[in-house]
Amino acid sequence: MTIAAIEESKQNIADATHELLLEADRVPDPRHQACLDEVVLLNAPVARSIASRYRSKGVDPDDLEQVAYLGLVKAANGYRLDADTAFLSYAVPTIRGELKRYFRDCAWTIRPPRRVQEMQGSIAAAEPELIQRLGHVPSDEETAEALGTDASEVAEATSVRGCFSTLSLDAPGTAEGVASLIETVADSEDGYDLVENVHTLTPAVANLGDRDKRILQLRFCNGFTQEEIGQELGVSQMHVSRLLRGILDTLRSDLADTVSR
Repeated sequence: MTIAAIEESKQNIADATHELLLEADRVPDPRHQACLDEVVLLNAPVARSIASRYRSKGVDPDDLEQVAYLGLVKAANGYRLDADTAFLSYAVPTIRGELKRYFRDCAWTIRPPRRVQEMQGSIAAAEPELIQRLGHVPSDEETAEALGTDASEVAEATSVRGCFSTLSLDAPGTAEGVASLIETVADSEDGYDLVENVHTLTPAVANLGDRDKRILQLRFCNGFTQEEIGQELGVSQMHVSRLLRGILDTLRSDLADTVSR
């Protein structure tokens, strides 16, 4: 399918979605609900696509899709026709918010402070409404104003991504050419093919400092390159390389101690 054909198909779905939402606004149940159900079916591929981006987090893909569908259903029921934004501009952050809440509530491994988790939940709940009202993805300052908090707290909460379950250590990296964390740490050439269970790595990660956990998160959960990590932390790529090597050496040492006990 050509790019033009893909864009035409997307536009057709958007037009059909809008017509269904218009009809749903005019008619009572059961037709009202039937229209919303059709909106969900039409846009289900979007929900699946968003869910697929979280598959390296160690959660069953079917569970992710169900959570994404729930977000889509909420979007279909919550969308306001008088908004200046298209349905998907509202639905996409709603779906993402539902997935983020799922990870926050069900799947943390490297657990941030409770206040950060709660702030992330508040952001996820408020973001769809802000996008619909503002017509764009809100800045940290706009979100903070809506929540009655400081922009620095919003920035801290939104920086917490990935590393949601112990199985994420065994999942492939999210960026091209990025190995999984367990593959990198348990390098057979270095004698660490003794590790039979990825869960043995979790205590070692838990013992790391906040900065080192953050580097692991960016590299192996978010798929950042070393250069991108450097930009995030304000250091050079070479410095990131040295830090990462030191972190992995520490993990290897802890793993070796665990296996020898």
